[in-house]
Amino acid sequence: MGTKEQLKEERDRIVKGLEETYRKLIEYKKQKKSPMIVVRNGKIVAVDPNEILPTTLYKRNPG
Repeated sequence: MGTKEQLKEERDRIVKGLEETYRKLIEYKKQKKSPMIVVRNGKIVAVDPNEILPTTLYKRNPG
């Protein structure tokens, strides 16, 4: 297996871990009824966790 394939596998594992962490964070915020603090259009805002999707899609540039 070449270095390029190894890097792709490692990146995929990292992304999968980040996605799982995000899912758990949203779940936790819903349980605690605590807002998510995010940046939207350059401003810091509080968002009800029930308005946030429990998953996110990783978009990467091919290549």
